[in-house]
Amino acid sequence: MHKENIAQEINQLRQQLHQHNYRYYVLNQPVISDYDFDQMMHRLIELEHQNPDLFDPNSPSQRVGSDISQEFEQVIHKYPMLSLGNTYSEEDVTDFYNRVAKLLNEPFELVCELKYDGTAIGLTYENGRLIRAVTRGDGVRGDDVTANVKTIRSIPLQLEGDYPASFEIRGEIFLPRAGFEKMNEARREAGEPPFANPRNAAAGSLKTQNSKMVAQRPLDCFLYYLLGEELPAPYHHQNLETARSWGFKISPYIKHCQNLNEVFDFIHHWDKARNELPFEIDGIVFKVNNLDQQKRLGFTAKSPRWAISYKFKAEQGYTLLQSVSYQVGRTGAVTPVANLDPVQLAGTTVKRASLHNADIIKSLDLHQQDMVYVEKGGEIIPKIVGVDTDARTPDTQPVEFITHCPECGTELKRVEGEAAFYCPNSVTCPPQVKGRIEHFISRKAMNIDGLGSETIELLYKQNLINDVADLYSLKKTNLVQLERMGDKSAQNIITGIDASREVPFARVLFALGIRFVGETVAKKLASAFKNIEALKGATQEQLIDVDEIGEKIANSVIQYFTVPENLTLIDRLTGKGVQMAAAETEETTAGNTLNGQSFVISGSFSSFSRDELKSIIDKNGGKNVSGISSKTNYLVAGEKIGPAKLAKAEKLGIPVITEEEFIQMIEQSNE
Repeated sequence: MHKENIAQEINQLRQQLHQHNYRYYVLNQPVISDYDFDQMMHRLIELEHQNPDLFDPNSPSQRVGSDISQEFEQVIHKYPMLSLGNTYSEEDVTDFYNRVAKLLNEPFELVCELKYDGTAIGLTYENGRLIRAVTRGDGVRGDDVTANVKTIRSIPLQLEGDYPASFEIRGEIFLPRAGFEKMNEARREAGEPPFANPRNAAAGSLKTQNSKMVAQRPLDCFLYYLLGEELPAPYHHQNLETARSWGFKISPYIKHCQNLNEVFDFIHHWDKARNELPFEIDGIVFKVNNLDQQKRLGFTAKSPRWAISYKFKAEQGYTLLQSVSYQVGRTGAVTPVANLDPVQLAGTTVKRASLHNADIIKSLDLHQQDMVYVEKGGEIIPKIVGVDTDARTPDTQPVEFITHCPECGTELKRVEGEAAFYCPNSVTCPPQVKGRIEHFISRKAMNIDGLGSETIELLYKQNLINDVADLYSLKKTNLVQLERMGDKSAQNIITGIDASREVPFARVLFALGIRFVGETVAKKLASAFKNIEALKGATQEQLIDVDEIGEKIANSVIQYFTVPENLTLIDRLTGKGVQMAAAETEETTAGNTLNGQSFVISGSFSSFSRDELKSIIDKNGGKNVSGISSKTNYLVAGEKIGPAKLAKAEKLGIPVITEEEFIQMIEQSNE
């Protein structure tokens, strides 16, 4: 290859890797897989090594990659926070093992750990108290996110036992699968785009400026490495076990390995068993156990010689892109979807893959009828990760993002700073209208039973409903004429619609579907403004003064009330008897009886529904949690409770109380 061509390839790789670093570490919006990124990096390092005269100190190969945000104070790491070298083959693991054996020339053992798919953090403790939490950043300095990290319940603020006066412990902050799904459900309800995977969600959470919002996200953390001048033991694994006794959450999935066979047994086991874990992993980490041996092995410019990570290669499919279609959501966001020839992937048949937005299509350089590589992002969402340009025919045309709504023909708009295009026709665009009605009747909103998406579709097609206010004009005769609608079902729907007139104002506000106004935000607004008229006249300053309301939410609320059709809708709902003001007895918080205590509600109850019990907990300052852990204060047990929850509560010593005992607890505390 000519020198000019080599220089051109090196420059292209540097530019591409700089951009991918920015999307990954700053925007938390990666567009290629880790494997593809590493392959590009390996190619760049190889070319630079062969051509030292083309060295550039600002090359991506000379840095770890940065997640630094200028909105946080930056702190220099006392110990450089370097990344591990990545490998995807067992041959490379063997090479690492043999290299360590040769350098040490003495017996050694490896500690095998899971590689958690989250975001790295360094925690500094002095005299047993957490004083600083810093992200990896560029390896030399990172962002001080102490306020946010203090909201993560699995990270101790005060240690117990015999700990060093000063030390640092490093780990990975992540989102469990269940918490990730719950978070995305809440984002969809608020009209926000869901996170692509738990790793992005965890990283994005740490970059949130409001620590109260971080506290609402179910972040967790495993700690995996101890640094300091006075460590308790000369062995890595022993230090972790000692740190566990101080109050740190140390993973139970750790194994001592004396030889390569044991290492490969660990790899093979978790490659198959990883989907059974309640959190995401993307590989295995191997560390030399003896700290003196670690010191003697030392570091390269970017990573330690005594540790390496083996990354599972995501299962990938190869198939034909048939077409790209476009879906319009409740908030008007337009999402491109790739329609594929069916391909088997991770045990399922994949026919469609999300393309997320126009920027993703452009970055892939996607053409009509391309042969594409598909994998499941975070083992959850199928996505296109690459294109086989060699298989492309010369006459194929690039995929161009549409300019007009595929449902109503309105020209699409793109809000500055956002990735998605939106259809601004919120009034008559069919999927937006039907989506808002489905949201309005949902359980956490107006809770109208019997009205599923199919029934709404039929009512909409027959022009019986065109907005949510039309629901209150429906008669039983309108419903019984529908396909597969019986007399009793029709009556239940009418009864449910009538009952929804008594739904409290906070839930009505959530049901309106104002963009970014989720269930919690609706409660805050209802509590602060008491009625729709006061909210309608609120200024941006007044809105931002409300706890947890930022500029984005405030502007969205103001924008909603500038649309004449929305004002007409509210007037019609008010005329139909829907609650547009908080009742005198309706308070978001009744007291602090249960302040700081968490409850799990399970089983069926005689006097209250589960939602009513949860509401009582919320109003009295308590916290509802879905799963039992050592942090749970009480399990409120009804009939037909699952034996597994009971057994876990008994094992952890968590009090199990009945519905009657719970009510007595509230009444006695309020006397």
